[in-house]
Amino acid sequence: MKHTNIAIQFFFIGMIFLIISTISCSKPSGDVVVDPQSRSELMLGTACRITIYDKPSEEAFEAAFARIAEIEARMSLHLDTSEIAAINRAAGIGPVVVSDDTFRVVEKALEAARLSHGAFDPTVGPLVKAWDIGGDNPRRPSQAEIDRLLPLIGYDRVVLNEQDHSIELLDAGMMLDLGGIAKGYAADEVAEILVAHGIHKAIVNLGGNVLTVGSRVDGSAWRIGIQNPEAERGGHVMVVGLDSQTLVTSGPYERYLEVDGIVYHHILDTETGYPVKTDITSVSIITAESFLADALSTAVYSLGLQEGMALIDSMDGVEAVFLDSMNTIHLSRALRNGSVSYTISDAKFSVID
Repeated sequence: MKHTNIAIQFFFIGMIFLIISTISCSKPSGDVVVDPQSRSELMLGTACRITIYDKPSEEAFEAAFARIAEIEARMSLHLDTSEIAAINRAAGIGPVVVSDDTFRVVEKALEAARLSHGAFDPTVGPLVKAWDIGGDNPRRPSQAEIDRLLPLIGYDRVVLNEQDHSIELLDAGMMLDLGGIAKGYAADEVAEILVAHGIHKAIVNLGGNVLTVGSRVDGSAWRIGIQNPEAERGGHVMVVGLDSQTLVTSGPYERYLEVDGIVYHHILDTETGYPVKTDITSVSIITAESFLADALSTAVYSLGLQEGMALIDSMDGVEAVFLDSMNTIHLSRALRNGSVSYTISDAKFSVID
């Protein structure tokens, strides 16, 4: 199942690139046209693709993918040598000193947890490991196992010490899982590396977390498609215009498990221990920082339409697109008022006022 998911992710990313190439590339104002250059690697448990449009640079590619590898080595739940693994092994024992990278990501993850009242919670690790949806051994845990694991979920029992950059899980059996935020952090880091190499027009796509560096070669916004959850990969519901912004989508359609005719997706409810139940089929977050968007997409999906939209509308510079099972598009307040340009590309969907 894991290899199938990776193949799907590569196809999906390829289709996003095709969408961008088809509806976004145009001739610049001068006579010289620079052909886009792309490189893809399997990292962070997904297919990662970087496309440069203005200044081909092998050094930039090398530095960017090395940075992703560094982040993965420090934050992967599945690597015994990672800092996250060390923190998890020391749960209930004592603090672990970590790198600035890991400390910053855990700090931001806890901020997102407080903001969403635990709908997003980086201590969901015991449940993620038990279900292993998208992993090598996906299964439905017994109710007894879920009941045993639920008391281990609690972001308020993570202690950060900024002075020595240490992180401590207070209870034995607790586990951090940064899968809902690490890709966003990596995307932001890659963008910084590209700019440092003199690149100002690029697309960073880490498993569907899309970040745009600057604008298109002709100065207009990139046009990025939002996937239709019910369609083949690459079928989009709407196209949004982004300029130095990120689009991160969470939904149940990418990773799931079917047992006895019941489909279980990978976004887990931290109160019940089971996948979140909702009529929302996907949530896309648009903002300047992929780090924030990654955590918010999961949190807002878990919160549902009413609470999730209220949270987004309370934040400056953050927009959201909700899709539901009735083919309705719900837009955050500022997006409805024109903060981001968009067009509906699937006639079956309509925007609710």
